[in-house]
Amino acid sequence: MSLMSDKIAVLFVCLGNICRSPTAEAVFKKKAHDAGLDLIIDSAGTHGYHIGSPPDKRSQSAGTDRGYSFSGLKCRRVDDDDFEKFDYILSMDNSNLKNLHGMSPSEHHHKIHLFLSFCDSTEEEVPDPYYGGKGGFELVLDLIEHASDGLISHIKAQS
Repeated sequence: MSLMSDKIAVLFVCLGNICRSPTAEAVFKKKAHDAGLDLIIDSAGTHGYHIGSPPDKRSQSAGTDRGYSFSGLKCRRVDDDDFEKFDYILSMDNSNLKNLHGMSPSEHHHKIHLFLSFCDSTEEEVPDPYYGGKGGFELVLDLIEHASDGLISHIKAQS
C-alpha cells in the first residue's frame, strides 16, 4: 500500500511522458475502474522534455477511439518522492528501467518492473511510437491493454 494512502499506487514511466506512459495511465484507469479496483494511478517520464504538456495528440486519438480518456493528463518528470509513494513503478522499456534504477534508492528497486512483465507477450518492451505512424500507436495500445489485464489479475491475486 502507498505511504500516501491505503490504496495501491501504480506509476507508469517512459522517456518523456508524452506517448506510452500517459496511454498506460489512461488505459489502466479505465480497466482498473471496470474491474472494481480503487487505485492511485499516475504516469511520468525519466526526462522532463514535455513538462506540463498534454499527451501526444496521436496517442490521444488512438486511445479515445478505443474509449479511453486523457482528460487532465499532463506530462511530468519522475521525482524522488515517487519512489516512496508508489507500490508499482512500471517502465515501458529497458532503457527507462535502467534510468529508474539509477534514479532510485536501492531499497525501492523491488517496485520497479518492465510493464510487459505482467503479461505473456512475446515483446519485452513497449516500443516508442513518437517518430512513427498510426500503426505504432495502435501496437502500443494493444500491448498496454494486454499488460494492464495482467497487472489487474496480479493486483487482485495479491489482495
